[in-house]
Amino acid sequence: MNRFNGYHILSTDSFDKKSLLFLLDISQELKERLKSEGSLSLLKGKILATLFFEPSTRTRLSFETAMIRLGGQVITVEQGDSSSIKKGESLEDMSRVVSAYCDTIVMRHPEPYSVRKFSTNASVPVINAGDGTNQHPTQSLLDLFTIRSEKTKIDGLSIGFLGDLKNGRTVHSLIHILKKFDVTLTFISHNNLKLPETYIKNLTENGIKIKETENLEEAIKELDVLYVTRVQKERFTDESEYLKVKDKYHINNKLLTQAKKDLCILHPLPRLDEISTEVDTGPNAKYFNQAQNGLYIRMAILSLILGKYKKN
Repeated sequence: MNRFNGYHILSTDSFDKKSLLFLLDISQELKERLKSEGSLSLLKGKILATLFFEPSTRTRLSFETAMIRLGGQVITVEQGDSSSIKKGESLEDMSRVVSAYCDTIVMRHPEPYSVRKFSTNASVPVINAGDGTNQHPTQSLLDLFTIRSEKTKIDGLSIGFLGDLKNGRTVHSLIHILKKFDVTLTFISHNNLKLPETYIKNLTENGIKIKETENLEEAIKELDVLYVTRVQKERFTDESEYLKVKDKYHINNKLLTQAKKDLCILHPLPRLDEISTEVDTGPNAKYFNQAQNGLYIRMAILSLILGKYKKN
């Protein structure tokens, strides 16, 4: 049964382990079908509206490509200056209007919980493409898909998170999903960028084994997966505070000699200099595969929420 039909995708909280594994299986099936058939017609006649009030490359393009590969069409608003938001229109009014023009909406906005607010008056399914420092649920789904694709499993893995754990919505979303699995999580960051205590408490209450450290050289030895994030300058109100933390960690080939040979390195991108380009051609670099996997997971989400998925 398709439990996603007609549902908003606003956070990772609504997914249980069974539905996550179902979604990963559908994504793998659509990946294989796309490679063999070139394009599909599941969403022929359907329209996706993409509303982006913050910059985006991978998320926006992968959603739009997913819709087109499924036979649908796309209408878009890029940045608030090109919409009636600049004139003072409320999110609630905008959702009513845009819903009349399309079959589903993907939205990114800088304010936490803004997409949920927008969805309350929408008459079509709404997908959260990132709302400030809160969550980015479809990114975490493609991250999970990549982890299983590269490691063939999720349970039993030791997964590390490195970088801006305080502000990183991709980190916040992924740990919400991973707490549904039997994993060990290691959080590596500057003390000023530690994961907020509310997340630590929630993980502990769910029985997840966790570690916190500033020592990357020691932590990397035990990891099966390392999820690297950039320090997000746009989340700082004081540039001097950003400068204190931006250069603390660097992944290079010398460091990787201390890691497991099959360590899987992920990054939601864009990167700055936290991963050296010399790593890109090595066996550990999986972040470009990760970006490509966004297409398949978003094809699955769109076909499921619009009730058009048909098993091959």
